[in-house]
Amino acid sequence: MEMRFREAADAFLTTGRELSVFHPFPTACERKAYEELPEELKIRLIKQGEECLGYVYPSIFATDFMAFRRTGNRVNYESVYFARRYNLNSLVVAECVENKGRFLDDIINGIFVLCEESGWQLPPHNSYERNKPQEILPDATHPVLDLFACETGAQLACIYYLLKEQLDAVSPFISKRILSELEHRIVTPYLHEHFWWMGKGEEPMCNWTPWCTQNVLLSVFLPGYSRGIGRAVLAKAAESCDYFLKDYGDDGCCDEGAQYFRRAGLCLDAATDLMNRVTEGAFAHLYQWDKMKNIASYIANVHVDGKYYFNFSDCSPVAGRAGAREFLFGKHTSQPSLMSFAARDYQTAQDEIYEEETYRLNLYYRMLNAFSYREIMNYDVTAPIVHRDIFYPSVGLFISRNETFCLAVKAGDNNDNHNHNDTGSLTLYKNGQPLFVDIGVESYTGKTFSAQRYEIWTMQSGFHNLPTIDGQDQHDGETYKAENVVTSFADDTASISMELSAAYPLSDKDCTYRRKVFFDKKENCITLTDTTNIKNVILNFITYEKPMVENRDIHLGNAEITFSGARLLTIEALPITDARLKTAWDHELYRIRLTMNDNVFQMKIR
Repeated sequence: MEMRFREAADAFLTTGRELSVFHPFPTACERKAYEELPEELKIRLIKQGEECLGYVYPSIFATDFMAFRRTGNRVNYESVYFARRYNLNSLVVAECVENKGRFLDDIINGIFVLCEESGWQLPPHNSYERNKPQEILPDATHPVLDLFACETGAQLACIYYLLKEQLDAVSPFISKRILSELEHRIVTPYLHEHFWWMGKGEEPMCNWTPWCTQNVLLSVFLPGYSRGIGRAVLAKAAESCDYFLKDYGDDGCCDEGAQYFRRAGLCLDAATDLMNRVTEGAFAHLYQWDKMKNIASYIANVHVDGKYYFNFSDCSPVAGRAGAREFLFGKHTSQPSLMSFAARDYQTAQDEIYEEETYRLNLYYRMLNAFSYREIMNYDVTAPIVHRDIFYPSVGLFISRNETFCLAVKAGDNNDNHNHNDTGSLTLYKNGQPLFVDIGVESYTGKTFSAQRYEIWTMQSGFHNLPTIDGQDQHDGETYKAENVVTSFADDTASISMELSAAYPLSDKDCTYRRKVFFDKKENCITLTDTTNIKNVILNFITYEKPMVENRDIHLGNAEITFSGARLLTIEALPITDARLKTAWDHELYRIRLTMNDNVFQMKIR
């Protein structure tokens, strides 16, 4: 296992040099910087704060926390928990911009509301060991460091950093309370306990590692903790970054998808940037590492058009707009193409960016956004973005496109983080609009990350663009995988083929099921060919538009589809009633089911 981050930390720490003060953006007292913010931005940020004036922070009762263990519902608790934090952030930013004191009372109320919560962790994360049953209530004497405990620590640390003088003018006990809670809930458990996401041996990591690590670093360095604590946190955080990267392919592909890249790759960037600043450049060389560059550029490679991304696993096709964080990652890794991609999205989707959950929840991101605004809005995006065809071997993700079609095929295995049983599935867009889609995931419940996960319909291969073979859908796990994967890229063509039988629990070991997808860019035609020696095969295709069938032709939105070697069984409507799915799909989806009546099935899409 490479330890590049820990080596960078050790190289600095052994010099005996002092850590620098972390000053990522101006405090509220540094008025010139706020006065120079663009007028339209100041108006927007103050208006967001005004909408929260007099905000009554909703109560959270013990029974609300207990409800997750009792019912599996996590949405009801989270909606109140996050509302508190969203509104407090809006008030803080508005006060920093305006500096008249009219938001301070509501801010103080919010600070004390968060400080008086018995636990900052979410109910589904309320355990001390990975994959262990959750405690029904939080133990206030023994804090759990989960994603949102760390987020809350970073939020309060950022408020302290921005508004300490203003808060002290009201009462010094406000800042004192913040520091006390940070020490008890973040610093002490971080330095003296081991939580699984910190990394250890070969235990697999996921987006939790950089996400939590970033926010612990902010919790410590924004308030300016002592030299000894800062050095200890730096060393531990650097090591966690190495543990995270050991499971990340050198190709930079996020196996959790584009939505989770913003919790994985972008949080890694924020953690690296912070450690680089406080060490005055000791981590700078890591940004020129090919792996870091590849991690950064992934998000542009999986973008389709507008709001759409190629998605798989629990990722949504509407994975969030690019903005300041993507732009800065491109800047850090010296990739103007990524900066241009992020700036283009940022300049055209401002309203959407300010409504996204990652922006609303994290005060540090809001401030990065404000003080990057002018640079990004003025960035030249006139040069066209050139997407290249690519294959990510670490995940098995194949992407090819021309001016008409955007195609992705997922090979790999069924052991991804946030896995769905989707090995061999394809996703296709025409003229930026979805044709064959990956549904995504419903709102998280107690079942989502339990032994019953694959009882959920959206996780099953039968609700992906995949066959049901001899009555069997795919199983989860690294042994259920695509084999003999072959890819080819040329000027006018691209293709991928794979053996899929190993992704299914088939009793006959002589069974074979080979899928090939061939993209003829000159003819604007995609051909899917499935070849098998199995007699009982049903083909499933999930579509965005309602299929209109005429003989062996299917009209699908602006695409024409012909097929041979199968007959139509059914076309089913898939109602979209879940709140999370409704953010991606504005109407019901459809499932086409065909039964193979030959050893070769072929479908052409034009």
